[in-house]
Amino acid sequence: MRGLVADPAHNLKDTHRGNANTAAALTWLVPGAGHLFLGRGALGLIVFAVVEGLYFFGLRLSGGMTFEFLDAELRTLVAPLLSPESGNLGGILWQMKSFGFGIGRVREWPEHIVLGSALSATSGVLNAFAMAHAHMLARVAKPSDAAKPVLSTLLTWVCPGLGHLHQGRVVRGAVVFVLLVGMFALGTFFAEGSNLSRERHFYYWAGQFLLGGPALLSEALFGSMRVTRDIPYVEAGLVFGCVAGLLNVLAMIDVYGYGEAKVFGWPLKHHGDRSEDAKSDGPSAGARPAEMPKLGEIST
Repeated sequence: MRGLVADPAHNLKDTHRGNANTAAALTWLVPGAGHLFLGRGALGLIVFAVVEGLYFFGLRLSGGMTFEFLDAELRTLVAPLLSPESGNLGGILWQMKSFGFGIGRVREWPEHIVLGSALSATSGVLNAFAMAHAHMLARVAKPSDAAKPVLSTLLTWVCPGLGHLHQGRVVRGAVVFVLLVGMFALGTFFAEGSNLSRERHFYYWAGQFLLGGPALLSEALFGSMRVTRDIPYVEAGLVFGCVAGLLNVLAMIDVYGYGEAKVFGWPLKHHGDRSEDAKSDGPSAGARPAEMPKLGEIST
């Protein structure tokens, strides 16, 4: 069998275990189902246990009241789909069927609702990475290669710039970290910490949550503060924090695209440092560079 990188056309067409888009869609509906579809039953069970375990432990701690944070006028059918939990479609559908938006009257929050809400949101984000892994797994010759771009992308959510550092792109990683974490810190300063509460700012918090580790750590340390007065620049703070999280999505896409290009032997000149082409896990010496796939080619 020819090498993985030296013959990318082989990777794209001859090694399918199943349709990549189907595997990703199944994972979205039921965590681990896509891996089971691809013949990786043990891995699928692990994904299911971790993702659903986090979601339902979060529901237990929050009493299923997370979406009661929403004001009455925002409680629409699509409202929950704008939350991080939507990455775990099966989980969020079960939550809405079982708990919905509450019992129609104000009641006391459970003691650990903040932690429970964060855990269920984390479950949705982790399942998005599981979807990406299932999609890659259907396309590569060696299953071990499927984890490479996904791991770097996960590290970018753990800490902006960390995925770039993992790929050897130190300067870009440092720039991403300084800009995004700096923007988030500035937003938290302007909002005086009020942006760290999902109860106060449900949708701004959802965008900010995509920043990952810095947002989670800040909420754990300072998210329980009381607001006793008007905050002059709260709107600016909320926008800065939310935009920092949304920009981290672009950073994750950049990391994933770079890792995907290395796995399939695509040219890296559009992804950063050209010197990366010479590394051992890139194209072998003297190999003919692979052409980028045409639209739809990698999933057929």
